[in-house]
Amino acid sequence: MDIVNILENGGIGVMPTDTIYGIVGSALNTQTVEKIYQLKKRSKNKPFIILISSLDDLKKFDIKLTKKQEVFLQKIWPNPVSVILHSLAFRMPKNKKLLDLLDKTGPLVAPSANIARQKPAATIDEAKKYFGGKVDFYLDKGKIKSQPSTLIELATDGSYHILRQGAFQKL
Repeated sequence: MDIVNILENGGIGVMPTDTIYGIVGSALNTQTVEKIYQLKKRSKNKPFIILISSLDDLKKFDIKLTKKQEVFLQKIWPNPVSVILHSLAFRMPKNKKLLDLLDKTGPLVAPSANIARQKPAATIDEAKKYFGGKVDFYLDKGKIKSQPSTLIELATDGSYHILRQGAFQKL
């Protein structure tokens, strides 16, 4: 199974991220993003976290960083910290295999693998109960027990506000 090919062609899958199992698809394909919203039964006013492999990926979303924002992000990434910039949330994961995948596929939306307001899947079997055959692949890495990412909002002056304390504690 070629996950890169599936994702590049608009496919969706469930796989481990750097924190928990996520339901992933190309962040640059509006139909894919729409399908994930439908599968999760999630409100459109709750943006998905977008996994990126470098600060350059932000340009694909027309995000221009101030110097202070760039310095801040270079200090905290890669890590399990999701950062809201211009009402979108981004994370650069620390996991090398995941970064390599992102290098090949481009940015991926990666919300937790669950239906809205349900418990995130800790195993592939739990994810299959949520999504069954409605996704193109499942990548099983056993049980994942981890906190979600820390979520912060980053201002243009480099100051930040913690919205959710998660796996990353060093802010």
